[in-house]
Amino acid sequence: MAARHLIIGAGTAGLNCIRTIREEDGGASEITLVTAERPYSRMVLPYYLDRSIAESHVFTATAATLATWKVKTHIGRKAASLNPQANALTLDDGTTLEYDDCLIATGSRAVKAPVPGADSPGVHSFWTLDQARAVIAGIAPGSHVVMVGAGFIAFTILNSILSLGARLTIVEIAPRILPRMVDDKGAALVEAWLKKHGVKILTGVALTKIDDARGKKRLRFKKVGDLLADLVIMATGIKPNLEWLQGSGIRMNHGILVDDHLRSSVPNVYAAGDVAEGKDGVTGAPVVHAIEPTAMEHGRVIGANMAGRDVAYRGSLNMNIVEVLKLDVASFGAWDASGAEAFTGLHPERSAYRKLCWSGDRLTGAIIIGQAGDVWTTNDVGMLKGLVQTGVRLGAWKEHLRRNPFDVKPAFIASRTTARLLPETTLGRPSRAPELPTTVTR
Repeated sequence: MAARHLIIGAGTAGLNCIRTIREEDGGASEITLVTAERPYSRMVLPYYLDRSIAESHVFTATAATLATWKVKTHIGRKAASLNPQANALTLDDGTTLEYDDCLIATGSRAVKAPVPGADSPGVHSFWTLDQARAVIAGIAPGSHVVMVGAGFIAFTILNSILSLGARLTIVEIAPRILPRMVDDKGAALVEAWLKKHGVKILTGVALTKIDDARGKKRLRFKKVGDLLADLVIMATGIKPNLEWLQGSGIRMNHGILVDDHLRSSVPNVYAAGDVAEGKDGVTGAPVVHAIEPTAMEHGRVIGANMAGRDVAYRGSLNMNIVEVLKLDVASFGAWDASGAEAFTGLHPERSAYRKLCWSGDRLTGAIIIGQAGDVWTTNDVGMLKGLVQTGVRLGAWKEHLRRNPFDVKPAFIASRTTARLLPETTLGRPSRAPELPTTVTR
């Protein structure tokens, strides 16, 4: 009897899992997909917002692609409850689906600040396609947009808002912008760059209420004056979609706890992406990395394991990379580890900053900020990521980087990091298109 694979969620993790199963088995198994929405890419929504792409280009796996991959679909349905003892999922319309193994990849949702007025018209999140449509409808040239939250999510749409001719004010409760992505020096550099480009920033301010005022939204704060906005975007965090698993017996902390094969506490139930809490590849600690590269790798590993291979996951790399008005901002690994030995370099006239964090002679974390056209930035983002990801011993090159934190290339080449990265594909083989049997008609 053919294996029955159940995939819950059609984001990056779910689709990479399906693709990998088909790469491995050529269509021999049964795959059923449950997804509340048509498959689309959240990563391209900022380009949809600024009209760089049409809405049709947001969608990923079409009905035709899923049919080619021999996937049975329940599109528009949500998972309601899981019974691991019976190997059965119940949907929100009462349908029951049985499986041999199952992937939970239900992703996350935006969370608004818990203040009065946060759910009123004119106050938006930007996480789903529907939310993106609402923001697009509300922005016009000259609009004043207030963004609540100055983290990574906010910065992914900052360029798009400004390109539409809107004025932008960013407010953040933390003492600095990008509080979970860069340190104080890095944040100061990015803040100066944004102000130079006309973006207003308020940090260390607590929002208390949003109400209506003459057709606009009025934001009230502790200790500072009110702000009037044509549109408010809440970029105040995300939360994994796990509530429907209550009572399932699956172990959860911040996410579903998984082993090195990305199996939950129930061996034939896997978890991936924003709902999975697994090994950090640098620190070894259990962590949720709600980022696209982790979701992709999770999906690939689980797909291979579902198809009968034995693939362990090396652990995910904490990383965030964003381009802000042609300023690249990136951080990797344990860039904020307390007590870590750190080297820094700053060239304010070039808006360039580095922070290199060490454990012995291994680079365990890094921050890099610089203009997108600057060779220091363009080349070094990939090299620093590779050095942190591989954990290669740098020996005497550590002292070189202490003196010259902007001169990464010699250390990268001498440590043969490229040779270490080349065999480090997620599955130990190149990606390939799924090979499915074709029917010949005469």
